[in-house]
Amino acid sequence: MASEAALKWGVAAGAAGLMALTATADLLSAAPEPRRIVLCGLLAIVPVSLVWQCLRRLAPRMPRMENDAAAGVETPRGLADTVLALEARLEHAPIALFRIENASGAGAVAPLNASARRVLAPGRASTPQALQQLLAAQPAGHRQLVSFDTERGAERALVAVAALTLQGGAHRLAALMPVESQLEAEALNAWRELVQVLTHEIMNSLTPVASLSRTACGLLDEVRDSLAADIHADLDTALDAIARRAASLVDFVGSYRSLSTVPQAQPQRIPLRALFERLEALLQPQWQAQGGRLAFSVEPASLEVMIDPGQLEQALINLLKNAAEAAGVNAQAQVSARLSRGGRLRIEVADNGPGVPEALAAHIFTPFFSTKKQGRGIGLAMVRHLVHGNGGTVRYARTVGTGARFILTF
Repeated sequence: MASEAALKWGVAAGAAGLMALTATADLLSAAPEPRRIVLCGLLAIVPVSLVWQCLRRLAPRMPRMENDAAAGVETPRGLADTVLALEARLEHAPIALFRIENASGAGAVAPLNASARRVLAPGRASTPQALQQLLAAQPAGHRQLVSFDTERGAERALVAVAALTLQGGAHRLAALMPVESQLEAEALNAWRELVQVLTHEIMNSLTPVASLSRTACGLLDEVRDSLAADIHADLDTALDAIARRAASLVDFVGSYRSLSTVPQAQPQRIPLRALFERLEALLQPQWQAQGGRLAFSVEPASLEVMIDPGQLEQALINLLKNAAEAAGVNAQAQVSARLSRGGRLRIEVADNGPGVPEALAAHIFTPFFSTKKQGRGIGLAMVRHLVHGNGGTVRYARTVGTGARFILTF
């Protein structure tokens, strides 16, 4: 194929030929008109054909937007639309994405989408700088479960980091996916199944022991006259101890069975102010009798929620019972409800007790765990079951001063 320069020279030569033909037509003005037209037409065939051939070969080299679009080639407008679509998908991705400068080691961390900005926004991560340092410390190609502090307590998240090169510079792309709710749900299911199996097996063994011990006590009374008094007394004491202990264990195990038999939530729209008024009427006399004070607040007063009212009341009663026992005389507690970021309901229960030791905070919702001498570890475990059954989460939040603070989010 001829070069582009040769084709352009061909166009110029054809144009020059046509101009020369025009001058020749003037010289032939003395010839008859029909003859002159035919002669000029025949002479114009060669330069016109040359110009047409050269222009036809040059035409594919020119940008043709319509042809490119029809052939599936991205036009500048199409590329712009594609970029905007990718930006929208990135912005609304449910995973928090961060860009970390440098291929390894410390580097500036910048959020890339709305989920990442929400994680760093006030009301979520307690110390955004600490979270950014935690992300910057993650090497490329690494995946790990990390924990960071939030206003609702410690939250676990899965972080994955990939190496990335942009405009000749080495970067890392970190994806942060909070998994606290999913992990808690799985843990609750595991605990529920474990408690159900344990209570079933223990009850199967304790029930016949309690029954046989009572039967043995009756048989012992029937043969009282044939036994020595001291032997009868020893046997009666032993059998009575077995019967009492078996009955106590049956009651003890039965209390744990309630963890595995929480009924399905029956949500309904209720005004929180009315629910709090019922709780205040129920609990305030008891608190006042011990010299304490219990206060409820709802903001705004018309706040409503779709929830099982009986289960929410039971969860709050358990929390306030713990608060009264922890604070003792002159106990004070505040229950407040308001909307948090994202339109979620936030109920906070705070007291003036000694609070929960830092080392024990991660275990207080675990079944069988209790800091009380006579505690069974059911109260807070039941609170978590009830709250999760209504689609919410419960956290123990660290306080600046004294006291304990529990936050329920729905």
